[in-house]
Amino acid sequence: MRPHFIGRTLGIGLRVAGRVVGQRVAAGAQPGSTGATKAAAARADTAARARVAGQKAARTTRGVGRGIAGFLRPFRRVGGILWLEVSGVFFLLFVVAFAPTLWHTRMSYARGPDHRTFLSAAIIMVVFLYLSVSSFWRARRK
Repeated sequence: MRPHFIGRTLGIGLRVAGRVVGQRVAAGAQPGSTGATKAAAARADTAARARVAGQKAARTTRGVGRGIAGFLRPFRRVGGILWLEVSGVFFLLFVVAFAPTLWHTRMSYARGPDHRTFLSAAIIMVVFLYLSVSSFWRARRK
């Protein structure tokens, strides 16, 4: 179940339980009742007031949340684009860092003492170059 439906189900259950309690309190508050039932009625009244105050607070909080979300919506798009561009630059730094290693071991590309170093640097550069380019590409599409 989604949280929305769970909340609705619990809300309906609380309303039904509140009606049942209210009916029992009203039935117990008939003339000639004892002081204990009056105290129970007072507690039920206090609980009902607290429930109403809680519902008002929830509506207010929900409204404030929607207002803030509406205000931040344009900044979310710009922030996403900025995040992609910063990530692209970060990945490009790894390409720049491994470029000298690739250049120094270029003569060992097929068979040589630095063959593994050359292949490792090449693979790392290709992966980070792909990540950088794809990050910039996604930022431009947004």
